[in-house]
Amino acid sequence: MLNIRIERTANPKQKPAPGQPLGFGKIFTDHMFVMNYTEGQGWHDARIVPYGKIELEPSAMVFHYGQTMFEGLKAYKGVDGRAYLFRPDMNAKRANASNTRLCIPHIPEEDFVQAIKAVVKVDEDWIPSDPGTSLYVRPFIIATDEFLGVAPSKTYLFIVILSPSGAYYASGLNPVGIWIEDEYVRAVRGGIGFAKTGGNYAASLIAQVKAHDEGFSQVLWLDGVERKYIEEVGAMNIFFKINGKIVTPMLSGSILPGITRNSVITLCKDWGYEVEERRISVDELIEAQKSGALEEVFGTGTAAVISPVGKLRYVDDVMVIGDGGIGPVSQKLYDTVTGIQSGAVKDPYGNWHVCVED
Repeated sequence: MLNIRIERTANPKQKPAPGQPLGFGKIFTDHMFVMNYTEGQGWHDARIVPYGKIELEPSAMVFHYGQTMFEGLKAYKGVDGRAYLFRPDMNAKRANASNTRLCIPHIPEEDFVQAIKAVVKVDEDWIPSDPGTSLYVRPFIIATDEFLGVAPSKTYLFIVILSPSGAYYASGLNPVGIWIEDEYVRAVRGGIGFAKTGGNYAASLIAQVKAHDEGFSQVLWLDGVERKYIEEVGAMNIFFKINGKIVTPMLSGSILPGITRNSVITLCKDWGYEVEERRISVDELIEAQKSGALEEVFGTGTAAVISPVGKLRYVDDVMVIGDGGIGPVSQKLYDTVTGIQSGAVKDPYGNWHVCVED
């Protein structure tokens, strides 16, 4: 167990008023968690301190070689007034999977979760209570060695910052338009596509800009080899309801193993749906849409939770999904997952709805 030193701010910020638009990732709370790693010593000096600037040398390796990992989860104000997290143990496991690939030292899963619980508890009164809002939690690790050389760093910082946030999409649960990218690729098997690291997102920006310029909210990536198999959306995993079956691309090393993805698969199976994790080509998708077999499309992710897709664009074709509205499975999943997160729906598994104080 970590021995966490707490230094409270002497200058607390003004908190957003109820009903104030929050946006996403724009406002930050009073405190942050920080912990150092030194080779030979391990992780040490766990502390919660006032939110503030980080001082690094220009030669810090994170700036030059991109050795960094991040995670994302949310804290919620439960119906009983207490603070809750959603499956934080899964974030801890995924963080260490990313760390392995990026040659970053592991953080014990119980320490990772303890750190998040501790800083959320300190800034618990920052958790917004308006519908659809939450306290976004961003844990991340950066390499800090002052050295210009391609090698794993010997020193790191693990930091957790918090941001009261509204809905990820300004339009709320309204169906979004997705651009299927046919020029650029983001990741290939054997690379770092499955890891939560900044380089994956930097690689996606050019297509994201192009999609936004054309009026689409997100980019859906194809595989990097054959350029024909559906992979994931820039900020989400993707699901299709085809002839009553729930279909999602299988995890192949280039797709992020989403925690909401895992939750949706579990729920759908328990509701009696046949769930297929497999390769699905863009040609199959187009044919399913033309034949009427494609009944729903939705994305899943921590930020948006469930994001219904109303239209897909590929090359010169724009495919409208169903009637362009929210499908019944998308709506049920959104209501169930957000209900479990807030405590309004009983946690059917006993370990998804985690109290910060436990």
